[in-house]
Amino acid sequence: ALAAEIGDGRSPETVAEGFVTIAVENMANAIKKISVQRGYDVTEYLLNCFGGAGGQHACLVADALGMEAVLIHPFSGLLSAYGIGLSSVFASRQQALLKPLAEESRTEIGNLIAILRKAVVAELAAQGIGEDTVATKPVLHIRYDGTDTTLPVNFEADSIFQARRDFEVAHKAQFGFVYDDKPMIVETVGVEGTDTGGTGRDETESRTEDLAVNPSQTREIFTEGEWRTSPIFRREALKPGNRVAGPALIIEPNQTIVIEPGWLAEITARNHVLLRRVEKKRRQAALGTEADPVMLEVFNNLFMSIAEQMGVTLQNTAYSVNIKERLDFSCAVFDRTGALVANAPHMPVHLGSMDRSVETIIRLNSGDIHPGDVFALNAPYNGGTHLPDITVVTPVFSLPLEGRVAAQRPGGVLSEGTARASNPVDPTPSAAVGGTSPSRGEEILFWAASRGHHADIGGTAPGSMTPLATTVDEEGVLFDNFRIVDRGKFREKELETLLTDHRYPARNPHQNIADLKAQIAANEKGVAELRKMVTHFGLDVVEAYMGHVQDNAAESVRRVLERLPDSSEYEYPTDTGQIIKVKITVDRQKREATVDFTGTSPVMKNNFNAPEPVARAAVLYAFRVMVEDMIPMNAGCLRPINIIIPDGCMLKPAYPAAVVAGNVETSQHVTNALFGAMGAMANAQGTMNNLTFGNKIYQYYETICSGSPAGQMNSGRGFAGTSGVHTHMTNSRLTDPEVLELRFPVLLEDFHIRENSGGKGKWNAGDGTKRTIRFLEKMECAILSSHRNRPPQGLDGGGDGEVGSTKVRRKDGTIDMLKACDQTVLQAGDAVILTTPTPGGFGGQ
Repeated sequence: ALAAEIGDGRSPETVAEGFVTIAVENMANAIKKISVQRGYDVTEYLLNCFGGAGGQHACLVADALGMEAVLIHPFSGLLSAYGIGLSSVFASRQQALLKPLAEESRTEIGNLIAILRKAVVAELAAQGIGEDTVATKPVLHIRYDGTDTTLPVNFEADSIFQARRDFEVAHKAQFGFVYDDKPMIVETVGVEGTDTGGTGRDETESRTEDLAVNPSQTREIFTEGEWRTSPIFRREALKPGNRVAGPALIIEPNQTIVIEPGWLAEITARNHVLLRRVEKKRRQAALGTEADPVMLEVFNNLFMSIAEQMGVTLQNTAYSVNIKERLDFSCAVFDRTGALVANAPHMPVHLGSMDRSVETIIRLNSGDIHPGDVFALNAPYNGGTHLPDITVVTPVFSLPLEGRVAAQRPGGVLSEGTARASNPVDPTPSAAVGGTSPSRGEEILFWAASRGHHADIGGTAPGSMTPLATTVDEEGVLFDNFRIVDRGKFREKELETLLTDHRYPARNPHQNIADLKAQIAANEKGVAELRKMVTHFGLDVVEAYMGHVQDNAAESVRRVLERLPDSSEYEYPTDTGQIIKVKITVDRQKREATVDFTGTSPVMKNNFNAPEPVARAAVLYAFRVMVEDMIPMNAGCLRPINIIIPDGCMLKPAYPAAVVAGNVETSQHVTNALFGAMGAMANAQGTMNNLTFGNKIYQYYETICSGSPAGQMNSGRGFAGTSGVHTHMTNSRLTDPEVLELRFPVLLEDFHIRENSGGKGKWNAGDGTKRTIRFLEKMECAILSSHRNRPPQGLDGGGDGEVGSTKVRRKDGTIDMLKACDQTVLQAGDAVILTTPTPGGFGGQ
C-alpha cells in the first residue's frame, strides 16, 4: 500500500529495505556520537552485538560504521538477563580527598584506601561473602586543576608516577590532549570489591573443525536491492569451525542472524558467531543524484550526525564552564555557497544566523582562502550577532591531503607526534599538512562552523553582558574577519594581541584562546566526517543531497503556509518601551509568505538592538518549529519566506549601536511575536534572564529557565506547557551546582520550580523558577532581562503569566530591587535572588 502511495514505481520490498536503511543509519549515528564522547575510533574495534533484533542488523550497522567484524554470543538475544545471572556481587565506597596527585599525598591516599577497603569487605560480609573470596581494587578519580571532569585510574600498583601516566593516557584518549602546565588533583578515592567465589561461568573451548555444513533449507531473501537464493541454517546444527558465507540466515531460539553479501560467519571455539567482512563493500556511487525519499532521510540524519559529533568534540575539548558545562555553543555544516545544510540541536539563535558569518568570510576573502586557513568572526555588523558569540569557520577543500591522521580523533587535530601540549588543543588544521595552495587546483566544497558564547570578551563589565552599554565598543573585543589559522599556522601571538590591545580588553584571554582552539578542533571533526561521506557516496551525490535536504525543508514550510490565514499580525511591547511589530501575509498562488517588521521601533540608545541575522534566525526557528517533522533546520526553510526589515529599526541597527541584548532578549521578543501572529503559542517568558558576575579572576554567565507556553498544534489540538525548561532561542543548560561551587566562590542556596505560577487557560503554561546564589567574595554582578514590567501574554483567551524580578539580599538583611537591566557590586555574604517571568496560557477556561 505504501509503495503504491509513493507511486514512483518502487516495489514493496524496496520500500521495506528503505525503512531498514534509515533505521540502520540512526543506530550507527548513535554509536558514533557515544564513541566520540568517550574518545574511541570505532573502526579500530569489533562490534559486539546483543538484543533480540541485533543479529538482524549487525552486518549493516558495522558497514555503516566502517567496522569489519561482529561478535555474537550464543545468548546475545538474552544478554542482559544472562549477564545479570553471571555477574559477581559488587560493593564500592568513595570519599572526597581534593589533594594533589603527588608523593606528599601518598600517605593520606593509602590511609583512606585502607579505611574504604574495610568498609567494602564489611558490606560484602553482610551478604555472606567471606573475606578470602573478596578481590578489592583501589581507584583514584583524578582531574586537572581548574577543570571539572574526573577520570578513574586504577591504583593497584600503588605508584604516583604510574597513576599520572595512566591518567594522561585516559585523558588523551577521551579529550585528545594533555596539559603540561596543570597539576593533577585526586578528587575522590574509591575502593571496589568483588566476590570471586564461584559466580559467573567459564566458557569452555572446543576443537574447531573446518567441515562443510548443509543448510536446513533455502529461501529467497531480498537484500541489496534484489532477491537472492539464500541458505538457512539452524544454530544447533553449526559446530565450532563451521563457516557460512552470506547472503544467509542463521536461526537461533532467541534471535535471527542475517549474514549480508560479502560477509562470512564462523563458529568460534567458544561457540560464538564471528562475522567478518571478506569482500570490500561496494561504494554507493550507484546512487543517483535525483532525490530519493529513503536516501533523503539517510542524508538528513547523516548531516545532523556530523554536526552532533562536532558538538561532542567541542564540549570535550573546551575549557570554559560556559561551553563545557552550559553547552552554550552550536555546530553546523554548510554548502559551498555558505547556505546552512544541517545543524545539531544546539542554540537556535546561533544556528539561524551562522550562515551570515560564513557568507561574510566567503565574500571578504574571495581568492585568498587556502587549505589550512580558519577564520573567526563576531562583528555584529558584518555577519555576527553579539560580541561574546565568536564563530569559527573552516573551509573543506577538495582532494584529501596526506597527513590527515588526527582529524578523526576527538581532539580533532593532535597527531601522535604532538600528543603533549601546553594548551588544550593543538589547533593546526590537518588539512594544511600537505602544504598545498589553491593554485594546485583545490576548490572549496563545503564549510564547517562552530559558534561558542565566550564567558568574557572584554567590555565594561565582567561577562561582557553589561546592561549599561550604549555603543558596541563598550561591549568588548571585535573579531572582524580574523584569520586565526593561516595555512596551518595558529596565530596565537596575533590572537592574544587582539584580545588584550583594546580599551576594554578580555579579562581571561588564555581561556578565550583555549575555547577557540576547541572550536577549531570541532570544525576539523566536521571536515573529517564530510570527507568520509564524499569517499563513501561520491561528491556529486553528497552535493546533490545537500540541495535536496534544503528543497525538502522548503516544501515542508510551504505546507505550513497553506494552514496559515491570508494575513495576520502581532504587536509586542517591551519593558524598554520599544515595540516589535510583525505582519505575516501568505501568497497562496506562489506558496510564499512575507514577514514584514514595518512599524517596529527604531534604534534606541540601549543594547536591545538586534543585528539583522538575529531577526532572521528567529524567523527561521519559528517556521522550522511549525513544520512539526524531523528535518534539519536549514536554509531551505527560508526559501518561501520574504523578510522585510526597515533600515534604522531596532532589528537592523547600524554601527556603533550596542547589541548585546539584541541576541538574547530581542530574539525572544521576535519569536514570541511570530508565534503570536501565527496563533500557535502564547508568549514564553520572553527573556533569557542573563546573569553575569565576576572580577579580574572569575567570569561567569548563565541563562535561567522558566516554563514553556501553552499552545496548539497545526491540527488544532492544544497542549500544555512544561515547567522549568529553556525555550525558543536558547537551548543551554545550567551548570551543575557542584561544578558551579567548585569553580567559583559562590553557594547555590536555592533553585526550585514555583508551582502554579504559569499562565492559566484551557491549556496551562509551565511554571517558572526561583534561584538564589550567595557570594563568598566581592564581585561585580549584572542582570540583563525583560518582562519585569509587563507579564508575558496568553493567547486565544488564555491567561497571562507573571512578571519576573531580580533582588539583592545584602549581608545585613536589607533587600535591593534591581531594574530589568542593572549592574551592582556584591560583597561577600550578599545574595542574588532571581524570580523568572512565567509564560502565558492558551484557550479560555
